[in-house]
Amino acid sequence: MNEARKGYSSAQIALHWIVAVLVVFNYFYSDGMGRALAVKMGLTDKPLTINPRIHVLVGVSVLVLVAIRLALRASRGVPEAPGEGLARSAAIWGHRLLYALLVAVPVLGALTWFGEISALGDAHEIAANVLLLVVGGHAAMALVHHYVHKDGVLARMLRAQ
Repeated sequence: MNEARKGYSSAQIALHWIVAVLVVFNYFYSDGMGRALAVKMGLTDKPLTINPRIHVLVGVSVLVLVAIRLALRASRGVPEAPGEGLARSAAIWGHRLLYALLVAVPVLGALTWFGEISALGDAHEIAANVLLLVVGGHAAMALVHHYVHKDGVLARMLRAQ
């Protein structure tokens, strides 16, 4: 990986916010996917309350965009994690957990939908719930850095450097 940077590139920032919006959208646009899978597998013919193609397309998009984010992260580098000691370790591991979930959730969803492995649907749903909790913690910490520490951490994801 390249040396740490002071800020993120325009592409990294755009991908961050696009993925964030898509993840939140898909979380709320998921009710009825279990029934949609049952219809797809021919297990029921009950009418759908959701267009499953939208949820699937957004999920696949998240996976592709996260792969691009990881490639940019590896090639361009990222700013150093803030803080020292335990706070710094928490920031590093928090980001690792975010990336792991940003890959795991759509992969589990894809295996469930395309592989018609309905048993993975529960794991996909649980992982999505954990992802949203971690995203909430991530956002809360960004606000703490901005309003309490006033250290410019949030600003790094608002303007390119």
